Amino acid sequence: IKPGIYDESLAGEPLEVQTEAAREMVSRLAREEGLFVGISSGAAAVAALEVASQLDEGVVVTVFPDAGYKYL
Repeated sequence: IKPGIYDESLAGEPLEVQTEAAREMVSRLAREEGLFVGISSGAAAVAALEVASQLDEGVVVTVFPDAGYKYL
């Protein structure tokens, strides 16, 4: 999912997140963390966890760009 304002030249490394994985993360975030987010946020969480899994140490920060109310 790429918004129209996305500029690929600014990204360090593009990550592809499957739509189903993003949807599953939306459900997981609601169930486990009490967060009501949308599918773009689910994709951001999946990507952040992928980046974190490749680090020996450090901090990963992501932004959840949407909320679940848009999808009601």
